[in-house]
Amino acid sequence: MPTMLVTGGAGFIGSNFIHIALQNSAIRLINLDKLTYAGNLDSLKDIEQDSHYIFVEGDICDSGLINDIFTQYQPDSIVHFAAESHVDRSIDGPGEFIRTNIQGTFALLEEARKYWRELDKDKQNQFRFLHISTDEVYGSLGDTGYFTEETAYAPNSPYSASKASSDHLVRAYYHTYGLPVLMTNCSNNYGPYQFPEKLIPLMILNALEGKPLPIYGNGQNVRDWLYVEDHCRAILRVLEAGKPGEKYNIGGHNEKKNLDIVHILCNILDEKRPRNDGKSYRDQITYVKDRPGHDLRYAIDASKIQKELGWVPAETFETGIIKTVEWYLNNLEWCHRVTDGSYRRERIGLGAQGAE
Repeated sequence: MPTMLVTGGAGFIGSNFIHIALQNSAIRLINLDKLTYAGNLDSLKDIEQDSHYIFVEGDICDSGLINDIFTQYQPDSIVHFAAESHVDRSIDGPGEFIRTNIQGTFALLEEARKYWRELDKDKQNQFRFLHISTDEVYGSLGDTGYFTEETAYAPNSPYSASKASSDHLVRAYYHTYGLPVLMTNCSNNYGPYQFPEKLIPLMILNALEGKPLPIYGNGQNVRDWLYVEDHCRAILRVLEAGKPGEKYNIGGHNEKKNLDIVHILCNILDEKRPRNDGKSYRDQITYVKDRPGHDLRYAIDASKIQKELGWVPAETFETGIIKTVEWYLNNLEWCHRVTDGSYRRERIGLGAQGAE
């Protein structure tokens, strides 16, 4: 049975990926996660007794631990999710993003290179290192155009700069050492198990609790939205058929303004969980000072993965957002447990501007 090592598998995308990978593949899966504020084993409770699933708590910066995992479990593939990922937090404290996203990826690559070099030829040819990244490395688009795999990098936040750096390291390990790497750069994910600091779960929970729905700036920033389960199936497809050394953009073909997203969420909640006073949740919308360096628009051209690997998203935004809202309405206890008092959905990410 093939063995897959997943880093950051207790996070939002990672936990969804583990569920789908175990459902769709006959594999043994090792989940290495540091369990930071955004990594929660609550998201994996239903599979913790699965005989094909093994959890290891640890840090990807710990080279000795990674070496031990390679020695003990002999993975055939690595899917590397582990990363600090929230732009606002990177503005307030970039150091952890540099450590985890750059130094951690370097440590993982180095140990993977040493391990891969000692495999026999057949296993070397079958081995894959899949690095999960973001469309934010490309910077900001104007009103038109799309990010392709050839778009020049132009990161504008400490988060996106750290991910851009890790992308370059992964690419270099292919060209310098021949390590069979793959890269994916995705658009904004949404769906179950997303930590409530991100736009969609934050708005759902604030709405239900009668709190303000804070919109950065004028709410006209545009993102391409990708349902997380579609993303996970794309990752499996890249792992199965992607060409070593290549990168694949993964998008949902769903460009939406932030303000429109909040309006859609309010409309769904008005129908499914109406306010006691009969008013719309839209009344709770407020506008707050914009995020420093806030990119105007992201949009993914996902034609390469469609043409070469046959992947297209199964969900439209209209179907995916209904599933997402229903999941949060049915799992409010999960939301309260994972925040556990350490995050109260307060405004973060003002950085140096916070003193103004």
